[in-house]
Amino acid sequence: MFNWLLNASLGNRLLVLVASAMLMIYGALQLPQTSVDVFPDLNRPTVTLMTEAGGMAPEEVERLISFPLETTLNGLPGIESVRSVSSAGLSFVYAVFDWDTDIYRARQMVSERLGTLGSSLPPGLEVHMGPISSIMGEIMMVAVPIDPAKIDPMAVREYADWVLRPRLLSIAGVAQVIPIGGEVRQFQVQPDMRRMTDLGISLAQLADALEGFANNTSGGFMELSGKEYLIRHIGRTSSLEDLQNLAITANAGQPILLKQVASVTFAPKVKRGDAGFNGQPAVILGIQKQPSADTIQLTQAIETALASMKTSLPQGMAEPRVTFRQASFIEASIGNLEHKLVLASVLVMVILFLFLGNFRTTLISLMAIPLSILCTVLVFRYLELSINTMTLGGLAIAIGELVDDAVVGVENVIRRLRHNRLHKTQLAPLKIVLHATLDVRSAIVYATIIVVLVFLPLFALPGMEGKLFVPLGIAYITSILVSMLVSVTLTPVMAYYLLPKMKQLDHPEPWLVRWLKRGYAKALETVLDFPRTLLGLGLVAVLLAGSLVPLFPTTFLPPFNEGTLLVSVRLTPGVTLAESVRIAAKAETLLQDVPEVSHVGRRSGRAELDEHAEGVHNSELDIALKPSERPMDVVYGDIRARLAPLPVNVSIGQPISHRIDHMLSGVRAQIAIKLFGDDLDTLRAQGERLQQALAMVDGVADLNMEKQVLAPQIKVYVDYAVAGQYGLSGAALLRELQMLVDGATINEIVDGNRRFKLVLRLPEAARSTTQLQDLLISTPLGQVPLSKLAKVEESDGPNQVARDNGQRRIVLSANVQGRALSEVVADMRAKVADFTLPEGYFITIGGQFEAQEQAAQRITLLAGVAALLVFLTLYSRYQSTTLALLIMANIPLALVGSVIGLWLSGQPLSVAALIGFITLAGISTRNGILKTSHYLNLMRLEGEGFTRAMIIRGSLERLSPVLMTALVAAFALMPLLFEAEQPGTEILHPVAVVIFSGLISSTLLDTFLTPALFWPFGRKPAEKLLDMASDEAL
Repeated sequence: MFNWLLNASLGNRLLVLVASAMLMIYGALQLPQTSVDVFPDLNRPTVTLMTEAGGMAPEEVERLISFPLETTLNGLPGIESVRSVSSAGLSFVYAVFDWDTDIYRARQMVSERLGTLGSSLPPGLEVHMGPISSIMGEIMMVAVPIDPAKIDPMAVREYADWVLRPRLLSIAGVAQVIPIGGEVRQFQVQPDMRRMTDLGISLAQLADALEGFANNTSGGFMELSGKEYLIRHIGRTSSLEDLQNLAITANAGQPILLKQVASVTFAPKVKRGDAGFNGQPAVILGIQKQPSADTIQLTQAIETALASMKTSLPQGMAEPRVTFRQASFIEASIGNLEHKLVLASVLVMVILFLFLGNFRTTLISLMAIPLSILCTVLVFRYLELSINTMTLGGLAIAIGELVDDAVVGVENVIRRLRHNRLHKTQLAPLKIVLHATLDVRSAIVYATIIVVLVFLPLFALPGMEGKLFVPLGIAYITSILVSMLVSVTLTPVMAYYLLPKMKQLDHPEPWLVRWLKRGYAKALETVLDFPRTLLGLGLVAVLLAGSLVPLFPTTFLPPFNEGTLLVSVRLTPGVTLAESVRIAAKAETLLQDVPEVSHVGRRSGRAELDEHAEGVHNSELDIALKPSERPMDVVYGDIRARLAPLPVNVSIGQPISHRIDHMLSGVRAQIAIKLFGDDLDTLRAQGERLQQALAMVDGVADLNMEKQVLAPQIKVYVDYAVAGQYGLSGAALLRELQMLVDGATINEIVDGNRRFKLVLRLPEAARSTTQLQDLLISTPLGQVPLSKLAKVEESDGPNQVARDNGQRRIVLSANVQGRALSEVVADMRAKVADFTLPEGYFITIGGQFEAQEQAAQRITLLAGVAALLVFLTLYSRYQSTTLALLIMANIPLALVGSVIGLWLSGQPLSVAALIGFITLAGISTRNGILKTSHYLNLMRLEGEGFTRAMIIRGSLERLSPVLMTALVAAFALMPLLFEAEQPGTEILHPVAVVIFSGLISSTLLDTFLTPALFWPFGRKPAEKLLDMASDEAL
């Protein structure tokens, strides 16, 4: 096929040039339309069910809501785990599916199961399914600061709920907008129970009167004078005065109005969350994107919408401020990688010029880069892949190899043209280009096939690491395959047009090549005198490097540098929201003094629509960072030191990293230690013991136990016997208590597009233990104090109950600082192994390292399969086990440099480093193929015998292309070796370290070891191949 392709290209030269130009133009036009994101699609198919249950206690929520939902979801096809969190009045159930499950199918299955629940849940409760959102979470946080002296917090929240939020939700790609902070306006009716008793008004009468307030009704149609009229009964009003003057009943000819028996006001809804910005109150809107949306385009659309609304802000309202912008991280990452791609291309050009010695040959070789990259962009568009750090990383790794095939071809064409000038009977340039390309065509094709084969294990990676690295593999393989096609189409055509009449053909090779060959020839003579000594030294180096690999610390992925920190501040559960806000605001102020901090946004507690069950004791601080000379570990230490005086537990992370951790283990930290058991008190006690034991492990940071503690409660125990004596059922008493104490939404008042709840609720002052005892309850025998019908006492109970796969659990979360993740986990496992637990209780440790271990095992297994495939490919070509193994000897030689590189750079063995090893195996094998094939071609086509002179000639003739391809591939990675903490470079830095250092060692050792191996072991297989009659080059 490649013979036909080469002949067809040289026969239709103009067509090849035009087609190449058209492909590049089309690719360049498609490039701006390709979506841009920070990472590939990492979304784990997860369905979130949220149920609000008034003021129901956590134990009741668990028993009556979470448990029935878990039982219903268990057994669904593809479901991997079911997690739930039950807190006061709130149930969250997370159904996590296999990575391959279609999210829409998962949601449909969950929806069908919910339909079968029927009466299993308490009446009046609705289970809400959370929207499909992205793992990248909030792509933007917008704060509207509140100055209470200038504007009412209710007005700010009203503007956020009814103007800002609908405008943002109307933008294509926005999945959800979650406001928090300010005060939600309600029409509140706070009954005076004694006044109602005096006037003979029951709670039922009051509720009935409110139920129909401010509603419209229809009157049907009426025909009059040939026209049809629609009759409407208008009762809708949003006037507080109309509500105050609402008549409940009449007594002795006098109307009894609502304002006579209740306080009627605009009042804020009971808050479970609040927000702040730079130490002052604010409303913060968290904007979440849909999984398929382009983050940068969506961010620009949101910013345009916000800018257009600035001119019409209500008087006294501050302009919305962006507190978090994920697009900044993406732009920095992509910008860094684009800059490094350009720098790599320049380095490639310099190295090619030094070896080839003129601009024409350099230009021909370089043409492979833009054509391969732009064709890869077209494949991205076809496969609906985004341009992200991983796809760009694949191109950054490949950029040095894209010119390899072209370089080998061009170098051989020049060599042939030079030889042709020395002969009297000169061949036509077209034939020379054809034969020169055919000489190396086999080596090019087989080297490329092997590079692709060693990358195949990537496509079998499970879970998140597969989602992360498969796009890198697609980018790498596509660009390499395109560069191979370029080397047998465009490269020979350009060589035909630009090289035959080149003046430099009469000149000797460039000075650098001549100097290298002189030194190499002398050294090679010495090596061939003592081949076995060199082989022994090489073997020792490989064994030494291999023995060091298990000693390296391991980690899942290198830490990202998102430019934003997420600091979680937790108090002891049971504190009020006001106290939590006061301390979190103090933390805000303290953090503003950190030199790197630009601004701080705070979210305390939980927003109404949020999918995370955070109690009022928990606050999250979104911190925007400025560039700094200080390392991140020092900044983290500074933050921890400043927050140390506060009575809080602190956990520091980054938004996307936290999301990934939460997806992997259900906990927003690198390590999640889960303790399972039935009794909550025992779980807490054992958890505290375990925390003390794990705190002794070196390198552990932010070790926190889940705040599952006993929170204060007021319990009202109904006395059924006494209630029965007053003719009152227990159910009726509980209903009335719920309406008065928790509050009941009786109606909804519509004002234009805005809706406000009409709530009946006792005043805050009447909800204490003493006041509740004196609360008058309506019975058939008259009004009776609650103290006669029930016992009211102060007690305590759990603040939340968390479950994993049907079992109660408590979680200890930890991050790692100053030490490798694998070492910390190993020490933790040792502590856990020695930890004694009551019967039926057990501990699991999960998190990032689990993904790393699974990925490492899978890569190791599949690397063996890939090695076998490489061997079979080489054997099919050379028909010799010896030659196949001789070429594959380059792989362990590359290991020597990689191990030294990782050790010198202080890098742990991460999944990214393993990807580097895979890439390196393919590139290093290429050198052996080029050299061995040339030895055989010299014997087969140019009449050389199996002599030292032939090996030296072959090695010298292949020195230039081998060094060029290896150095180009290595030095193209130079930009990724530096600025390792820059956004976009973090994951690719270990890959670059492994490939760069491995290529240097592989090339240096291969330059001498391949001839040294071929000389004692290559005679028999070489002569066997010579006996097979064929004129085709190997």
